[in-house]
Amino acid sequence: MTKHLTHAQLDSKLDILAKQALAAFAAGSADTFVPAARKLVDALDKSGTAIEVSDPQSWRRPVKSLGSGQRLALSQQFRAEVDSIVPLDRDAEQRLARRIEFARLRLERALEETGVAPDLLPKGVGTAGLGLQGVVGGCTLPARVCRRWFELHALRSEMVERNLWLVGVNVERYSHTSASQADLIQEGCAALFRAVDGFDWRRGLLFRTYAVHWLNQAFRSYLYNFSNTVRVPVYLQKALKHVNDAKASLGDQNAAASAIAGQAGMDQHLVESAMGAVHSIRSLDATYDDDGGGRLRDFLSAPESEEGPYNSALEEHTLAGSIEDALAALSERERFVIERRFGINQPREFTLAEVAHELKVSLERVRQIQVRALGKLRTPNLRRVIDPFLN
Repeated sequence: MTKHLTHAQLDSKLDILAKQALAAFAAGSADTFVPAARKLVDALDKSGTAIEVSDPQSWRRPVKSLGSGQRLALSQQFRAEVDSIVPLDRDAEQRLARRIEFARLRLERALEETGVAPDLLPKGVGTAGLGLQGVVGGCTLPARVCRRWFELHALRSEMVERNLWLVGVNVERYSHTSASQADLIQEGCAALFRAVDGFDWRRGLLFRTYAVHWLNQAFRSYLYNFSNTVRVPVYLQKALKHVNDAKASLGDQNAAASAIAGQAGMDQHLVESAMGAVHSIRSLDATYDDDGGGRLRDFLSAPESEEGPYNSALEEHTLAGSIEDALAALSERERFVIERRFGINQPREFTLAEVAHELKVSLERVRQIQVRALGKLRTPNLRRVIDPFLN
């Protein structure tokens, strides 16, 4: 039968190792915790001793039940869940961090001795996955590896859960943004796991001090990458922040790009790119009054006499007018050649020879006129409307 080492028993051993390691750390000597912890790993493996896995309910308070018919929003449910979790004090946090490092060392030893690659470890192991014989249910790897991974995952999950209040506190700073609060909470929870993996208890910092950096990085990364329907590069979004700060300093929201560039100490070209890259987007389902009685799409819907909101005549009229504006930028001879060569306002397309005969010039001259005209039409403004006819 498998022996189990309680957390209190493990802490008594790790506290001694930690005291020695901190003394060496203060003296600038090499770390003594890892070598000593590995010796303890070997001793526990030799005796077949497993680490205790705590019941998550042991650090939770009872949650007040809702009355019949009552429902909470997702953010309220999250707050209620967080309020039921007992947070860690400084000493308990340090001991839990040492347990996590010890469990990670023990998993590494198991992977090394069994030859299992780390990327083969199961994902999403829950606390309900531990069978009666101490083996993770559904894990196809060697039982020893599964048990070591489960022990580490349980400890990491405890550190994350008992610091979930950090997510709730810091997500409020981004409540003014258009991002979904549920998505930000999800990003924050994932960031806490990354913070747990990088936290070093030797430095004497509180976990919250280290984790806040990861949370803010995750929130900003989400806002940069997913807050806009069309993704804008991160460097332009950061530049836009400096642009907005410069506008506020100048006291003019319509300030010229040159003035903004001078105020912000940025290149004028970058300022113009940032201002042109971000456009406001409004959903067709968004309401247009305070009572929420109407939607923007109601204004854009076609009259009841038409079959639907799409009207090809409107599109053709707009395209025809745009093409006419584009051709107006050409000289009379250039327009003559383009209209006949591509059949614009003509019954058919004409060959170079036919156009040359009408103009009484050579084929090469007609080709030169056509190339020059197409070059004019390929300017950024005109190409948008004429480009489909050039392909």
